[in-house]
Amino acid sequence: MATPFWKYHALGNDYLVLDPQQLDFALHPEAIQRLCHRHFGVGSDGILLGPLPAPEADFGLRIFNPDGSEAEKSGNGLRIFARYLWDRGKVGTAAFVVQTLGGQVQAQVQHAGRQVQVEMGRVSFHSELIPVTGAAREVLQEPIQVQGQTFTFSAATIGNPHCVILVPTTSPQLAQTYGSALETHPYFPQRTNVQFVQVLSRQRLRLEIWERGAGYTLASGSSSSAAAAVVYRLGLCDSTVTVEMPGGELAITIAPDFAVTMTGPVTGVAQGTLAADLFDVYSNVT
Repeated sequence: MATPFWKYHALGNDYLVLDPQQLDFALHPEAIQRLCHRHFGVGSDGILLGPLPAPEADFGLRIFNPDGSEAEKSGNGLRIFARYLWDRGKVGTAAFVVQTLGGQVQAQVQHAGRQVQVEMGRVSFHSELIPVTGAAREVLQEPIQVQGQTFTFSAATIGNPHCVILVPTTSPQLAQTYGSALETHPYFPQRTNVQFVQVLSRQRLRLEIWERGAGYTLASGSSSSAAAAVVYRLGLCDSTVTVEMPGGELAITIAPDFAVTMTGPVTGVAQGTLAADLFDVYSNVT
């Protein structure tokens, strides 16, 4: 085995980047789980596999959660992938297009790779697109019950599903206590990301996040985009807001058609080569 890896974090949300041209093993779910494990692997919140061929974009990207499932889109992952492309000399300061399962996005590297702006796409609140069970509708401020607790939620998609719950005061305990049950609630046939949102002012939101397939997360770009769009749709914030999370802050701008632009930092962590015996326990991984 001689597979190189690159590791970055975006506000504490860390990913491993693997080049498919340099991958000498099959990326099975078990392999992803081992790579992402904090004790038995390199440790990360997910895997970015790219660049891949994309006929209608500059680069293709696949995004994997630490449980081995595949994600449609990740704002932090996209910023990290853009920084990786910059570091490898594949992009410069001009904008470029990345194809994900959740649609195309446009990214632009700024400040010598330390910051990336991503046009995340248009947010929709329609149940059939998210998806949410029940009649076709915009899913705004509806009741949902989990673990004996009733919340009021709104739902959105920006290429992946989100459940947004406004609360007077948010906390890690809220996300950690109710996140898993909300992620797998029958309302969401493809599971969902969960955000507990506190509106601090018309220019600032505070989020706690439970990420589908990853669990409690310090920061999320797609969650910030979807949550800010929901709060804006409800008339509770301005079109440009700062989203505050345990890992740091993102700048979000929402257009009249609910297209979202996200800007935030990326930090390099490490570069290395996977050891030959990493997958010994998985004899079925070839």
